[in-house]
Amino acid sequence: MFSAQAAGEPVNRAADEPDSAGPVVLVLGDSLSAAYGLPVDRGWVSLFEQRLRQQGYPHRVRNASISGETTRGALDRLEPALKRHNPSVVIIELGANDGLRGQPLEEMAANLGEIVNLSRRHGAIPLLLRMRLPPNYGPAYVEKFLTVYEAVGRDWNVPLSKFMLDGVSGNPQFIQDDGLHPNEIAQPRILENVWPAIEPLLQETRTAQMKSP
Repeated sequence: MFSAQAAGEPVNRAADEPDSAGPVVLVLGDSLSAAYGLPVDRGWVSLFEQRLRQQGYPHRVRNASISGETTRGALDRLEPALKRHNPSVVIIELGANDGLRGQPLEEMAANLGEIVNLSRRHGAIPLLLRMRLPPNYGPAYVEKFLTVYEAVGRDWNVPLSKFMLDGVSGNPQFIQDDGLHPNEIAQPRILENVWPAIEPLLQETRTAQMKSP
């Protein structure tokens, strides 16, 4: 989450390639989706892409996640990514770095709302992944951080996943030596946490593609 990798470049070079046909899922996130500290093909986004192929989904995944990313930074680079990939679904995995840096949560909420809005204006279905902060940030701030996702989900009528690090956060066997980032064995668990929220959107966009002329 709170780290830099690849000099600010998207983790997946495929994120820079144009898409010509078929539904695209764009993942817009930070190090949790950029497979920080791991081979890229071992991260949950790559496991997600493998599952799509195994289950016969026509979707392709473009991972535009950058380690250390904030909601402001992601919003600033979203428009070009939407124009390049024309995604059917945008998975929004952001906010942890805003919280860890103590940035105003009102700004975080506004940025997330604008990311949702911009995604919809480009014809994509947004999905917001819930995040939490470590308890050492104090109960008041941690609780207020949690309410940001609920508020954005309610105010923008956007689907929410469960906490993507459920069963991972706070469990040493799933955390790298830095004490913060999930390790390789945590990645399948992360995918299982977010899959129930993603799958209905895949089905919806696959059906829409089949009906299109």
